[in-house]
Amino acid sequence: MATGQLFSRTTQALFYNYKQLPIQRMLDFDFLCGRETPSVAGIINPGAEGFQKLFFGQEEIAIPVHSTIEAACTAHPTADVFINFASFRSAAASSMAALKQPTIRVVAIIAEGVPESDTKQLIAYARSNNKVVIGPATVGGIQAGAFKIGDTAGTIDNIVQCKLYRPGSVGFVSKSGGMSNEMYNTIARVTDGIYEGIAIGGDVFPGSTLSDHILRFNNIPQVKMMVVLGELGGRDEYSLVEALKQGKVNKPVVAWVSGTCARLFKSEVQFGHAGAKSGGEMESAQAKNQALRDAGAVVPTSYEAFEAVIKETFDKLVEQGKITPVKEVMPPQIPEDLNNAIKSGKVRAPTHIISTISDDRGEEPCYAGVPMSSIVERGYGVGDVISLLWFKRSLPRYCTHFIEICIMLCADHGPCVSGAHNTIVTARAGKDLVSSLVSGLLTIGPRFGGAIDDAARYFKDAYDRVSFNGDYL
Repeated sequence: MATGQLFSRTTQALFYNYKQLPIQRMLDFDFLCGRETPSVAGIINPGAEGFQKLFFGQEEIAIPVHSTIEAACTAHPTADVFINFASFRSAAASSMAALKQPTIRVVAIIAEGVPESDTKQLIAYARSNNKVVIGPATVGGIQAGAFKIGDTAGTIDNIVQCKLYRPGSVGFVSKSGGMSNEMYNTIARVTDGIYEGIAIGGDVFPGSTLSDHILRFNNIPQVKMMVVLGELGGRDEYSLVEALKQGKVNKPVVAWVSGTCARLFKSEVQFGHAGAKSGGEMESAQAKNQALRDAGAVVPTSYEAFEAVIKETFDKLVEQGKITPVKEVMPPQIPEDLNNAIKSGKVRAPTHIISTISDDRGEEPCYAGVPMSSIVERGYGVGDVISLLWFKRSLPRYCTHFIEICIMLCADHGPCVSGAHNTIVTARAGKDLVSSLVSGLLTIGPRFGGAIDDAARYFKDAYDRVSFNGDYL
């Protein structure tokens, strides 16, 4: 696996199973980093097609939605990252389908609880086809100033505080997504920030290991030092120990394996991750920390001292001239959603509709100041209600009765309502029977048979065919 960096400022992804918030967070990160194109090329939502509207800065964009993985890969051949937000029930099948697409290079599986046998098949296929799996049970990863997966690094405020909108000099890898957010902040306080960060996931069999990414970071010139946060359980850290002993890593590695408190318990301890389970001595945090220390990694005496040794290692590299700290830049301001701004009292929005006939500010709705209960109690009819709504006052009974007659007269009681209506109106206007009948008949159109229209059309056609001598052509 150990090639170079996985992502760049032009990397685009296909997002499986539409989730608005993580997609919008990716787009906000794009804007924060000054990307010219959105990092989400398309959305795969099984059984649905069309577009989803989201924001890229202040601009509202439409992201295509595809019903199948194959259709999405065909439509977006440059998108080589597959972000899988499927549930644990279907994550394995959809991830394998993505890995089999020639355009997909990296698959990130967010779901926890993916069956281990399925995960092993994904790992085997990915390794034999030179592809990368991040997860399962991962928040993803991020290349600072370039690309991030889903909810990696949390909110925009946290991203800005961790200086993730521009690249730093540190490569970071851990098992925990939550602790990744904490470490991004820690690293930003004592160094110039991270260049790339990966959370491999907390399952027993992650798609890629800590050492996979450390060896990859070792090949990235911009990464000057690496930080590793492991945890008790499993033996993943020992592959990193071997890589250090064999001299495959020539950059400083600062590492800590959490879970040293497990020895305080009399029985076996299962922490939050499926893989964080205290087993034999080799899988203990103490044994791993000692092995890493013996192999040449910089290992603190406790997690509390982790920040200090990261700072010390970084400062030495600066003194040696191996790191020129990145100059700070001011990221752009992400536009705030209107609803959130209104709730927080940051903006005032005028009303778009002002009603002078109805009001629901009191205990019950009112029509022109008359409570709904009064309308019911007084036995008001449709004409009375319309008089309140249209004329804003109660009209005499003869007026409201006339309104009701008009409504009954105009009610659509069949396919020839307009014809019947015109006949009645003409007759009530005092016209003769023939005029009244014709006014209704001439209203008959294609909507209900079109007999008059068609008859006139045929008559005209016949007339047009008559020759000048009176014979038909």
